[in-house]
Amino acid sequence: QVHLVESGGGSVQTGGSLRLSCVVSTIAYTRRCMGWFRQAPEKEREGVATIYGGGGTPYYSESVKGRFTISQDTTAKTVHLQMNSLKPEDTGMYYCASSKGHSSGILAPAYYDTWGQGTQVTVSS
Repeated sequence: QVHLVESGGGSVQTGGSLRLSCVVSTIAYTRRCMGWFRQAPEKEREGVATIYGGGGTPYYSESVKGRFTISQDTTAKTVHLQMNSLKPEDTGMYYCASSKGHSSGILAPAYYDTWGQGTQVTVSS
């Protein structure tokens, strides 16, 4: 069974930074794919970044590439999302998710079987 708990959201001005963290409770961390997603009001949930627990190259959506960095601490079973140069359009609820799949390049929410409760990120202009 997998359980995810996010933290680190908040409110910043345009150009600011935030770091999100997600603690993943599972014995199979290195055999699962982890991802960060976000959902703005009245919009569909979209994938932001993914990483495979066993290592490899992270994958990013075009909208955040160069500004966001996903990383992990496999010992602590924690996934981070460092968000720099934030824009108002980055505002939304951010979710951590995990998939039993091994492909880290998939940003489709349907690929992920377990979700955290979400943490709010608000960027003001």
